[in-house]
Formats: sequence, C-alpha cells, structure tokens
Amino acid sequence: MNTLLDLLNSRPLVDGREQDALADSAEGRSWAREHGGDGSLAELELLREARDVLRDIVGGVRSPEALKPLLDGVQQVPEVGREGLRWTLRTAPHARLAVETVLAWADTEERMPGRLRPCANSECRLFLLDRSRANRARWCSMAACGNREKARRHYERTR
Repeated sequence: MNTLLDLLNSRPLVDGREQDALADSAEGRSWAREHGGDGSLAELELLREARDVLRDIVGGVRSPEALKPLLDGVQQVPEVGREGLRWTLRTAPHARLAVETVLAWADTEERMPGRLRPCANSECRLFLLDRSRANRARWCSMAACGNREKARRHYERTR
C-alpha cells in the first residue's frame, strides 16, 4: 500500500515546479531499491509507465483497461505448503515492482472503493488514501493543502 501511494506521489509540485523522483537515473534507482526493486533502467521505465497510467485511472482520465500492456504475461501461481496457500507472482524481474504496485491498486479498489483519490487542492498533485470513517477526506495533508484551500475560500468569501 505504501509503495502504491509513494509511486503515485513521486511526481509532486514543489513551489509550483514539478519534481520527479524517477526522472534522474541515480535518484530513480535509489527510489526503486528502497521499495524492494532492483533499480535497473528497465524497471524505472516500467515504474514511470505504471505511475502515469495509475495516476490517470485514479484521476478518472483513463479506464483500468490501460493497464493491460503492463500486465501482459504476468501470472499468479498458487503454492500450497505447510503454512497454507500462497500466491506467487511470475513476471520478468524488472517488472515485478510495477506489477506489484498495480496489484496493490487493484486490491485497494476492491477493499476500499473510491478511497484512493487525488488531493482536492488544484495546485497539488498528490494522492491520498481516505481511511476516515465518513469517507470525506479531501486533502493529502490538512496542514498544507487543507489550510491553504480553506484560507483561499475564506479570502474569496470576504472579498
């Protein structure tokens, strides 16, 4: 779950400028390794593609069918052992992290439909996972985006 949000939020706006944790090869490799990947250039390319497709799907711009090319040839194989049933992911090593992130998105949509969403602040590019009981969270951070948005609306009302 954390990798999913980290990937979606790896291209934020900072002081109005886009930052991309996966754009620079060295920084991208470090990001991938921190999240259990191998940091190869092929892996970074798939992570960028998965991030962009997932951002569009969560933002309502594309349908989940856009994920088909990322999942081509991927298999989940059951393995039964003493501990019980376990599913093993079979994919190319460089695709594992991107595929696991897509599967985390699918699991989130199944277990918590509509709870993964973009921040309501139009000047923010981050995403949030709403864990509130009422499902009414709107901002990635109340301290940053929430307060800014509320102050902006107050200013508009009092003008």
